[in-house]
Amino acid sequence: MEAQGGLEGLRSGVLSRRAGRAPRVFGWALPTAVLCGYGFFANLRPSEPFLTPYLLGSDKNLTETQVFNEIYPVWTYSYLVLLFPVFLATDYLRYKPVILLQGLSLIMTWFMLLYAEGLLAIQFLEFFYGLVTATEIAYYSYIYSVVDLTLYQKVTSYCRSAALVGYTVGSVSGQILVSVAHWSLFSLNVISLISVSVAFAMAWFLPMPQKSLFFHHPPNTQVSKEMKVVECKNGTVARDDPALKRVPGWEDVELKVPLNLEEHPAEQQEEKVDILKVIKELWQDFLQCYSSRPLLCWSVWWALSTCGYFQIINYAQGLWEMVLPSQSSEIYNGGVEAASTLLGAVAVFVAGHIKTSWATWGEIALAMFSLFIAAAVYIMDTVRNIWVCYASYIAFRIVYMLLITIATFQIAKNLSVERYALVFGVNTFVALALQTMLTLIVVDAKGLGLDIFTQFMIYAAYFAAISVMFLISGICSIIKNYWRKERRRNESTANSA
Repeated sequence: MEAQGGLEGLRSGVLSRRAGRAPRVFGWALPTAVLCGYGFFANLRPSEPFLTPYLLGSDKNLTETQVFNEIYPVWTYSYLVLLFPVFLATDYLRYKPVILLQGLSLIMTWFMLLYAEGLLAIQFLEFFYGLVTATEIAYYSYIYSVVDLTLYQKVTSYCRSAALVGYTVGSVSGQILVSVAHWSLFSLNVISLISVSVAFAMAWFLPMPQKSLFFHHPPNTQVSKEMKVVECKNGTVARDDPALKRVPGWEDVELKVPLNLEEHPAEQQEEKVDILKVIKELWQDFLQCYSSRPLLCWSVWWALSTCGYFQIINYAQGLWEMVLPSQSSEIYNGGVEAASTLLGAVAVFVAGHIKTSWATWGEIALAMFSLFIAAAVYIMDTVRNIWVCYASYIAFRIVYMLLITIATFQIAKNLSVERYALVFGVNTFVALALQTMLTLIVVDAKGLGLDIFTQFMIYAAYFAAISVMFLISGICSIIKNYWRKERRRNESTANSA
């Protein structure tokens, strides 16, 4: 048994070396370090917390209606339209080209922020920023194609931490440069452009992955062809490894398939997968994943709440600008963004140590926390004090980050197949579709074109409706579980009698 276990380890080692991973000369440290460097500089954008004041200020001279009702909605529409094509392109092009596209889109966005003039030009800018957010999937999935499965948790934490630290450093430095050094917002955008340019340069040093999830993977017969398969008393093993000398019966082996990789280069080519087959496979995986009721429940909350979250963070600066205009007062947008990000990170850490029966109380918890979010948004909207607005925004982001983290690992826990990117991508797509509808109706000038305060009142009501929905669902689930236990207890009592 020990020998067979060792041989299984050898076979898995050969598989991981042959399955198109990054060359051993790179290992895992180089691509992880380069990707973390890219994530840090791509998110180090000190001007971002001050985007709305910049657009409304003397640099661009845009009106509130233009910014809130005609420019910002373009980001929502472009993000939605680009998400699925970018998802397929990321897999087909094997990640790195899409990361380069993201870096180039960041440069275009901040170059246009500096020099573009007029409504149409700024709308094009928002389109490029939609491309930036749509291509984030490449950043967060690249690393899984070049490192071993055992390192997934470690490298994920490194990459996400790098992006978080970059955003925090950018927000803090922006606030310091505005409040202490009295730099102009134009100068902050220059720094942001330099930072994203450094990120774009770093992306070129990423090793090119040799495999992807759907379009590029080894053929089913590749492993047997690469291992020089032999038979012995203990099963099929790899012939050339010195460790096999310790296996009983090694002397009696009979060579069955003496193949050499260098002699059969054509057989090393990967299988080609056509687009229709990929879409069919995605649909089958989709049906299998969402057949789980707990997964469906958490996914529904994910989509609904993320829709509201996107709307609030997209227009929060506009609300602050209306409560306290930046042209006549000191603003602290950068400090607020940094504080909410750091405290949100603490909440994410705490989420990993919460011990509770999410299967029983999950929906009730979602209802209560959604009600808290609704209250925070309502206070942000009705109490026209900038410090109350800031505090409510921080509380809102902390609770959302906490819940979305819990939802993430609950969804992963209930997946029947390893299709995390598919489920998270579908949830995000649904959230964007809902956000597009909300934007068209509430925000867009072609719809109702409501003012910013009325918008936030609607967002508060939206989260209150989510709370009521999950409260009703949670109570029904608890009652059903109680009846099920009572029925089992009665059946058990009847059988024992």
